[in-house]
Amino acid sequence: MSEKAIRKIVIVGGGSAGWMTAAGLSTMLRKACEIVLVESPEIGTVGVGEATLPTIRYFNRALGLDETEFIRKTQASYKLGIEFKDWGQVGNRFFHGFGSFGPQIENRSPHLHWLRLKQDFKDMPSYENFSIATVMARQNRFTPPSAEVPGISDAYSYAYHFDAGLYAAYLREVATGRGVQRIEGMITDVEQHPETGFITAINLRDGRRIDGDLFVDCSGFRGLLIEGVYKAGYDDWSAMLPCNSALAVPCEKSANFTPYTTSTARDAGWTWRIPLQHRTGNGYVYSKEFTSDDAAARVLLDGLDGKALGEPRQLRFTAGRRRKSWVKNCVAIGLSGGFLEPLESTSINMIENAIGWLIQFFPERDFQPSLANEFNRLVSQRYEFVRDFIILHYKITDRRDSELWRYCANMAIPDTLQHQIELFRETGRVVLYDHEGFSVSSHLSILMGLGVIPKSYDPLVNLLDFNQLHAHFRNVRDAVAKVAGRAPLHEDYVRRHVAAAAAARLA
Repeated sequence: MSEKAIRKIVIVGGGSAGWMTAAGLSTMLRKACEIVLVESPEIGTVGVGEATLPTIRYFNRALGLDETEFIRKTQASYKLGIEFKDWGQVGNRFFHGFGSFGPQIENRSPHLHWLRLKQDFKDMPSYENFSIATVMARQNRFTPPSAEVPGISDAYSYAYHFDAGLYAAYLREVATGRGVQRIEGMITDVEQHPETGFITAINLRDGRRIDGDLFVDCSGFRGLLIEGVYKAGYDDWSAMLPCNSALAVPCEKSANFTPYTTSTARDAGWTWRIPLQHRTGNGYVYSKEFTSDDAAARVLLDGLDGKALGEPRQLRFTAGRRRKSWVKNCVAIGLSGGFLEPLESTSINMIENAIGWLIQFFPERDFQPSLANEFNRLVSQRYEFVRDFIILHYKITDRRDSELWRYCANMAIPDTLQHQIELFRETGRVVLYDHEGFSVSSHLSILMGLGVIPKSYDPLVNLLDFNQLHAHFRNVRDAVAKVAGRAPLHEDYVRRHVAAAAAARLA
């Protein structure tokens, strides 16, 4: 081992971010260095991430987790996408599914050909009928795609809904089983090298001193190290993402066990519904400038489809990101690095990304600044891309029935997002700035779901035979309907294959 190799990593904070980091690093490093995680029972965790993106499957796979065991231990259900209600206008309903709207045709996205047909066939089926994830979800059905049969029947993916606390506990088992040491205690002081400014140790209230080479800040909104020690700064995006509060409460599981998350727009924000095996997660993300906490609690509790299992838990936040997530020998992962509301279930994904980039640019003890610079560039860029995608949901609205929606319709947005909207509105083209993030299909789901129908389309699609094109879409629609119709009900699939033990469900 090199004399400059990292010998000890100290992770500050548990929860999803801390234990995902511990599990990821211990899997990759294979006990090449000591890993210690320090957490305090006196400091609660936010518990973000009950709904996820399909990338969680690849993260779990990289950890070597068994999918069935993971689902049972976290009381998980499957997620084919997100249903949006009352977004754009009251009564509107659309779906953001994890999949495409069919295969490309002559190297052109199928939606461009659909736009051509829509001009002549006013009763042309909705574009959603060509998405297997959407059609399956509408019928409350689920089955995993079959890798052995590529094509229309496999043009979708899936994620999970799970109990974030149970996920952290599960990863704690995994990480400690791979050599990670857990220390319980409250941090009272941080030591730094007098010349380099590097963190050398943290001190606990009981007098213990924990030294290290690399310190990972998973301390949540506080940013105990990245902000408390290094004053990394914070970019406040609340002018473009005005929601700054949330209330969360679980309720008893209902009969409506959907394979998707539901997001319903409200006067001052939006509510979520996330079905798990043992309960349903619910919350209201809102702006305290446009409603009161008491009024928000009434909206949340009145909308539950089961008995509340406690009082709503309050959360305050400022949408934005840390200006630097890696400073000297400290790396921020999770809420300590930034926060974007969970409208598209990106919180866990942002943790996955940061862990992956930390491993990709893993340092030696001299901590070359170029590594931190590249890490910070990637993290900052990803936050901006996700920010713009979330702003899109708010900006393209015909709602004028409350102060929040009037504000969103008139607020200034980034030039990059304005260009995306204008290009699609005028020509039907979707521009992607982030080819590893939300896809063309994802942008189409939101743009067209919110009622933006392009004024024109790619003229090259006119080169195809009209009747053959129409027949192609009919065949795709029929194939999608057939495959979706054969899938079992979501509840039946979970019960037969991955149901948690009865005792665990009662926990």
